[in-house]
Amino acid sequence: MNFALSGTTAAAAPEAQAERVASPAGNPDRTRGAGRVVIGVIGDDIHIVGNRIMQLALEESGFQVFNLRTRNRPEHFCQAALEVNAHAVFVSSLNGEGEYWCSDFRSQFVRAGLDAVLLYVGGNVVVGSRSKDDVCALFESYGFDRVYHQERDIGVAIADLIEDLRHGLADG
Repeated sequence: MNFALSGTTAAAAPEAQAERVASPAGNPDRTRGAGRVVIGVIGDDIHIVGNRIMQLALEESGFQVFNLRTRNRPEHFCQAALEVNAHAVFVSSLNGEGEYWCSDFRSQFVRAGLDAVLLYVGGNVVVGSRSKDDVCALFESYGFDRVYHQERDIGVAIADLIEDLRHGLADG
């Protein structure tokens, strides 16, 4: 994957096209939301609507968004975060594949020297019916900083991201 940081579209591998969206230049404004964020859908999930809504909401909050869109493997997120010097990564799933694909997610980032990147996951991330507390504990054990299992308000995740950046949690 190779992201061109000029223009409106970045070139990437066919299975993980990335889109660069215009945003404020310079360093992140930690009182608003001007950091760099990679987003995408994990696994063989092709549900794109929530992904696009997340992109638009992050843009409106001042973030620079690099959208991998659908059908991504963990290494796609890691490589994109490395290439764009991301502050955070948002992983989503609607069909429940998150549990399978995300179990080794944080360790891939650590191996790449990206320990400080904030990792968030959301959507319907497991198959079957489990309590929100159980799902959150599972994904936290995978190394995710925040878990939004079946959260309906995208503003919650964005407010958490702004707060995490304000407190320097993505600085390592």
